[in-house]
Amino acid sequence: MYQHILIPTDGSELSNKAIPEGIELARAIGARVTAIHVSPTFHTFSTDPLVVTDRAADYETDAGKVGQEYLAVVEDAARAAGVPYEGVHVLHDHPHQAILDESKKRGCDLIVMASHGRRGMAALVLGSETHKVLTHGTTPTLVCR
Repeated sequence: MYQHILIPTDGSELSNKAIPEGIELARAIGARVTAIHVSPTFHTFSTDPLVVTDRAADYETDAGKVGQEYLAVVEDAARAAGVPYEGVHVLHDHPHQAILDESKKRGCDLIVMASHGRRGMAALVLGSETHKVLTHGTTPTLVCR
């Protein structure tokens, strides 16, 4: 069965719903967990509040602090369940690609992530990192709602 589960998190309430699902699955099958948080790279022009208010020199440090806060939620859940855990923070402009790259790099054999479940025009306009992981990746992916 699965031995290494990747759990992406963006710190949102929705992504936090997938964390216990992934941790419980890992505990039940004796797998280890790697959590990933992806922050956008620094751009002079951006809509991300952290990028807009930060200087380039400080951005990576500040993004790392935010990422560690989000990853701590997964770490705490893994520790409470007795599941081996590792966390990684990545700077990348395309979260789905960073998730897929990290999954391959670390030898993860399952990705557990959340989806908004948007359909129709909302899905088309807003897009979905989960959908992109599903369509561009080859790693099995469990989607939680």
